[in-house]
Amino acid sequence: MHILITDDENFIREGIKRTIINAYPDYHVHLAASAEEAVQLMSEHRMDIVLTDILMPGINGLELMRISRHKQPQAKWVVISAHSEFSYAQQAVHLGARDYLLKPIGKAKLTEIMESLTQEIRQEQMHSRGEETLREGLKYLREAAFQRLAAGLSIGKLSLEPLVEEYPEYYLLLVELENEQHGPLEHFIIENVLTELIDRYGKGFVTSFDRNSLLGLIRPGSEIEMRVLQEQIRSHLHKCLKTQPFRSVHSGPYRDFERIAGEVRQLRQRPAAGVQEQNEPQGSETAIHIALQYIKTHFNEELSLEKVAAVVFLNPVYFSQLFKQKTGQGYKEYVISLRMEQAKQLLLNPNLRLVDIAEQIGYGSVRHFTQVFRKKFTLTPTEYRMQRNVVDH
Repeated sequence: MHILITDDENFIREGIKRTIINAYPDYHVHLAASAEEAVQLMSEHRMDIVLTDILMPGINGLELMRISRHKQPQAKWVVISAHSEFSYAQQAVHLGARDYLLKPIGKAKLTEIMESLTQEIRQEQMHSRGEETLREGLKYLREAAFQRLAAGLSIGKLSLEPLVEEYPEYYLLLVELENEQHGPLEHFIIENVLTELIDRYGKGFVTSFDRNSLLGLIRPGSEIEMRVLQEQIRSHLHKCLKTQPFRSVHSGPYRDFERIAGEVRQLRQRPAAGVQEQNEPQGSETAIHIALQYIKTHFNEELSLEKVAAVVFLNPVYFSQLFKQKTGQGYKEYVISLRMEQAKQLLLNPNLRLVDIAEQIGYGSVRHFTQVFRKKFTLTPTEYRMQRNVVDH
């Protein structure tokens, strides 16, 4: 069970965490000091319960709920506030909050809420695990096929028939961030705004196209609704992105999925773009370059393929294939090699214990570190030190 606590006050975060861990020691509790940190954590983990303060610098807790609920609809939200204003509670309930806690939070009340939500989640999981897995798998395949089509890439043996049947006629939506100085939060906001509005005015889905843009496919109820949708997208994004410049365009209707890459190129080449088109090979090089830089500066952290793929806004499967194509190594192999080379350098320092070295290169235990090191170099870290005449102090 993954729990996220978002509050800009450290003692509040730590206090809630202690209470939860005491009651549920096997739970994974994640802490965020801001909505930006919460978004990053939610891009890396599927959260079961989210507890969030309302009044935080930047994006507040209610806005965090609004932009996150489509991305992680399974999450149960509990809102925390130092204010008992009815308007806050009303908005929280409207957005789907399960409870509204006033600070200071009593341990008994918090434990009671956690127990109630835990039982509810377990019941839901018993009934829907198989269906959800299938649904997520189909959604993933559909969006992966669409993303590759839009980029002009082969979809291999994947069939277009399900897309053709579901969207005999469709429109394309493109939203581009025109400023390079942005992070995952803006991307996350756009994806959730588009998803919510597409669901409201028709049927469709959204996928990342590259680091600066997202692409949506929609079958609206009518052409009038398509125009209304475009106006709503601009209105909502102006509010949520604040000073971050963007452009939003749509075109269609289309019927031929085989020509989708050309249609996307035309969308991006419109005079209003203000952004130079970047072809797929250049975009791929840039994505892998960014990923390699990220890995080199975060090799001592949890580095799942999914996490790094999210950093460069690529589908994990496509990112894995692209990574091997560009570097000549599989993703896991590359990370292990990087960590082990760093370990060899650290092992030359006699003042460092094995446990310290393991932690510094991203391994939670000396045993795991030793196993990986021995597999890579056919000798243990201790044997390597002996070979290099390094004496522990």
